[in-house]
Amino acid sequence: MTSRARRAIVLGGAVAATAVAGATLTSTTANAAKFAPKRITMVSSEAAAQSVAQYWTPANLKAAKSYTDVVYMKGKFKPGSGKVSKDGGAGSVAPGAPGGSSGGYARNVNLPYTVGKVFFRVNGQRYWCSASSIQSKYRNLVATAGHCVYDTETNRLADRWVFVPAYKDGKAAFGIYVGHTLNLHPDFEVFEDYDRDFAFVNVHSSFVWDRNGKLQRDEKGKPVRVRLGDQVGGQGFAWNQDPKSTVWAFGYPAGKHLDGDQPYSGHTMKSCYGSGKAMPVAAKFNAQEHVGIKCAFTPGASGGPWIKNYNQSKRAGYIVGVNSLAWDTDANGRYDHISSPYFDGQTAAVYNYAANLWTK
Repeated sequence: MTSRARRAIVLGGAVAATAVAGATLTSTTANAAKFAPKRITMVSSEAAAQSVAQYWTPANLKAAKSYTDVVYMKGKFKPGSGKVSKDGGAGSVAPGAPGGSSGGYARNVNLPYTVGKVFFRVNGQRYWCSASSIQSKYRNLVATAGHCVYDTETNRLADRWVFVPAYKDGKAAFGIYVGHTLNLHPDFEVFEDYDRDFAFVNVHSSFVWDRNGKLQRDEKGKPVRVRLGDQVGGQGFAWNQDPKSTVWAFGYPAGKHLDGDQPYSGHTMKSCYGSGKAMPVAAKFNAQEHVGIKCAFTPGASGGPWIKNYNQSKRAGYIVGVNSLAWDTDANGRYDHISSPYFDGQTAAVYNYAANLWTK
């Protein structure tokens, strides 16, 4: 993608199924409820959703590039020197299971089926970011970074936006889910405030094709559909947590380090593990309360989840952040930290709104 005036690079408890009720987030988000989440319709009709899904052939999926529209933070920074503040009591919503199996334990982390790639176009060019299925009432919700759905430079939605959970090497084993409704914090849309660089996207159910690429239909001739949460489950959600919590970060990095080294292909999911630190102010992004962990992710990992209390057997835990900015804190030409907006009560208010939306 061409360089922009604002040079930067973005990383272009118990596990039990539960439904999300409207009363889930009451007193903890009393202060947060004073604003209205921004809701934008993406693709509403079934015919349009089918067209978008069919556009993302294996060839187009492989042809997409990691999204690097925003900026990296380069310089002498001291992680842990910033401030992060809670805006109320802590809370959480438990993960939802797909009715599936236990993965068992392994020497390396068992990667979550909920995490995958989001594919989209900006100015006609194909790109990807990372994302995760997250628990919701209608099992139709994806969590990612705001900049992976809404282009702040043009003030427009990314188009032909889809989510492919557990993506690997051009394969969509669990379906392709077309974005239906985007839910943002209004400060991200209006002020490009990266303290609010998160998005919750309600998705259509996936169409089902056979091995020959023929759309499967039921006895009435209607296309067979499967819901996202029924296929892969949904991660839990938690807010106003200890910013020093230990988390797993997941994503599909692929971009180069600043010195030109390219250690990742982007074809498979990668992970980082670490304890949070309050990052310094990133004035270019209006980011004053980002939490960072030590991690060498490059662009492409944007939007991937930060999961607290990750249970390897269930492959589930609680999302407390998303990959947003990449940092080179010692100015040596290599990314060494990633950061996320701190998920507070206002984040919870946007999530709660999205988690109760039905998509036909």
